Amino acid sequence: MRLPSAKRLFAYLGLALLGLLVGAGGALVQGGWFPAGLLLALLGVAGLCYGGATAMRSRAGGAVPGAGWLVAVLFLAANRPEGDFVFGAGLGSYVFLLGGMIVAVMCATVAKSPQPERPPARLGK
Repeated sequence: MRLPSAKRLFAYLGLALLGLLVGAGGALVQGGWFPAGLLLALLGVAGLCYGGATAMRSRAGGAVPGAGWLVAVLFLAANRPEGDFVFGAGLGSYVFLLGGMIVAVMCATVAKSPQPERPPARLGK
């Protein structure tokens, strides 16, 4: 088993940090501008996960930003001792949490990288 190069590890670290930022930004936007903000937040996580999988040409490229997104969202979903919270108990919050997780898992498992060039299947023609 080969270890990834240092450049690849830094790229994964950058994708994880972008996942944290998209998760925190989406948590704020989805409740602030309800119908359009929710769609924007879900499109943000979908674009980041699909873009990461495409750029890294691996499923890990889609999973790493999804994990960063999940860490940020779970941290913001927890109640604080002061009683403050980011997510309300509305339908939009649940759609954002579950929809974002579904989108991240889809991008991490269904990512299809381009196939390498091959000669035609029929030899001799």
